[in-house]
Amino acid sequence: MLQTEKVEDSFFLTPTFQALTIGVPFCIFKLLFGLLALRTGAPSASLSTLGWMVMAWALADLLMNLARVFFHLTGREAPLEYCTIAEVGRLFMRPKLFLAIDTLITFSIICFVLWSGWIVRLSQEESYLWYAATTLNLISISAVNIWIELMRK
Repeated sequence: MLQTEKVEDSFFLTPTFQALTIGVPFCIFKLLFGLLALRTGAPSASLSTLGWMVMAWALADLLMNLARVFFHLTGREAPLEYCTIAEVGRLFMRPKLFLAIDTLITFSIICFVLWSGWIVRLSQEESYLWYAATTLNLISISAVNIWIELMRK
């Protein structure tokens, strides 16, 4: 049986940890996808528009994640969710469901960038940003899973 009181108090479940290891990397993926859409869609107005929209969405989500960190570190309850889609979920009283939808969309963006070959269009600096976001996200998920298993009786 899982020791819930320890899990709930875990650093791994704090808004700071989640925002910095999940939210911020997801924003980086979205920003880079938007940038790639702009580059690819130079002659196409619709792809360029998509690029700008995704970048605006990513920046809004980034600000929301950083706000969550700020509120957590100052000991205050955050008045907003981690991302815009989860914020919309509040209207339906289902922010976690909408956060999961945002996760699905972000994973789909990652897969699209990889499988479409767009990944090679990143500059060296942008590639390092992609690698850093991937590394931070995957290592943190692994660390959380190890910690949860260690807490099981």
